[in-house]
Amino acid sequence: MASLLAMTIAVGPSVTPAFASSPKPQAKQAATATATPIQHLVVIFQENVSFDHYFGTYPNALNPKGEPKFKAAANTPAVNGLSTALANFNPNLNPANGSAASNPFRLDRSQAVTPDQDHNYQAEQAAFDAGLMDLFPEFASSGGNIVMGYFDGNTVTGLWNYAQNFAMSDNSYGTTFGPSTPGLLNLVAGQTNGVTATLNGTGNEVNGGSDGSLTVIGDPDPIGDVCSAPSRNQVTMGSKNIGDLLSAAGVTWGSFMGGFDLTVVNPNGSTGCTRSSAAVDGVSTSDYIPHHSFFNYHTSTANYAHTRPASIAEIGNAGPANHQYDTRDFFTAAAAGNLPAVSFVKAPAYQDGHAGYSDPIDEQTFLANTINFLETLPTWSSTAVVILYDDSDGWYDHQMGPIVNTSTGPLDALTGPGACGTAATALPGVNPANTHALGRCGYGPRLPFLVVSPWARQNFVDHTVTDQTSVTRFIEDNWLGGQRIGQGSFDTIASPINQMFNFSKIRKNGTLFLNPNTGEKE
Repeated sequence: MASLLAMTIAVGPSVTPAFASSPKPQAKQAATATATPIQHLVVIFQENVSFDHYFGTYPNALNPKGEPKFKAAANTPAVNGLSTALANFNPNLNPANGSAASNPFRLDRSQAVTPDQDHNYQAEQAAFDAGLMDLFPEFASSGGNIVMGYFDGNTVTGLWNYAQNFAMSDNSYGTTFGPSTPGLLNLVAGQTNGVTATLNGTGNEVNGGSDGSLTVIGDPDPIGDVCSAPSRNQVTMGSKNIGDLLSAAGVTWGSFMGGFDLTVVNPNGSTGCTRSSAAVDGVSTSDYIPHHSFFNYHTSTANYAHTRPASIAEIGNAGPANHQYDTRDFFTAAAAGNLPAVSFVKAPAYQDGHAGYSDPIDEQTFLANTINFLETLPTWSSTAVVILYDDSDGWYDHQMGPIVNTSTGPLDALTGPGACGTAATALPGVNPANTHALGRCGYGPRLPFLVVSPWARQNFVDHTVTDQTSVTRFIEDNWLGGQRIGQGSFDTIASPINQMFNFSKIRKNGTLFLNPNTGEKE
């Protein structure tokens, strides 16, 4: 186990933290009272994957020669995946898709590197075609029928093994439609309405209603972040977020972003905002992406200058870094016995799974290294890891979620031009006078969702309708006595995830160590 710990901490470039001379905490941090046995929640927020793209044929893998093999346990429950009819007589054979009309098809492990698909707010809705789910090549593809491709357990082997040994959902959705920034704003605030400032136009926002507000539907950078692109649209959000609530309650928490520490120099010589790493195809991308930054859109929780924590003991607490750290700091703090109660973790970009600059093999390396590491710690017996995604990237998925929040703006297209359902269900904006904040059509696409914990049910598939703010709700219920963010946040209508656990008894077989390269059991 010691070798696993050393290997994991050394996953990235070898550097000495700025606070290396600071003393380690002398005693284990006192636990905050919780409603469940979970004292530590680690939220790993990955990028741009639909459920069918990773789990459409689960638990059946092709198992060609030369690829990591996957064989499901005999009692594996079925998921709502690609049936024989969907695989061979798919609605996307619709002639309206032209020459790209297609059935779903398997992407081999050698095809792990794929282009990015069209996952804009309007394009995703149009691809759904009022629930017919038959216009993905026409509206969501980056070209041809690639949007219909999926991986199986010979490529996303690690995730399939986590599903076998812990709990997964086949009925979890993006809170709204759209790309990365709406996904992360929904995760931490449940609210994409309420922009208080913009720079360089409003190209990533739409009219939020009669109050003149704006709602984020695209990928603006955060105003003030030293790494934000000077010419890119930028915004500041006015809503509260879960970090505000945790800080007010004295609960330790942290946001850990790949590339956030601008003092690190990577082996390729890159540093600062352009510190970069290469994926399996050899193509480099910046480790830190500003429009993925969990809490830099809100002034109360921002660390615009990427200021370093003064010590290991600060991590999770108030201090110069304002709860915003590098992914490296997550491993350093946890190894020192200072794992925060709630941690939001974003991999360096090349390992976040986002098509176009990452891939499922690099993603698997990050997931396995991180979970292997956590399983070696004394805190594992009170830890839960949630793996979920910010958006679908536009990848095909056959299941439309319920419309729990409607919108009737010019870029809505789910149930007709300018329409996402009717006005029967509507959440307000940040301004309480805005009783129906537009630009928040949801639920959006179906996404993977897994819970890895010694308290998680084993080989369990949850069919409860959940969304990104179901994680927010778990935090609120576990640490905050059921307090909600308010201000129109989706957390008020989110379903819980408690059903994915068995809190009556901790499992004896509550660990699973995976090979980071193959995803197979160690």
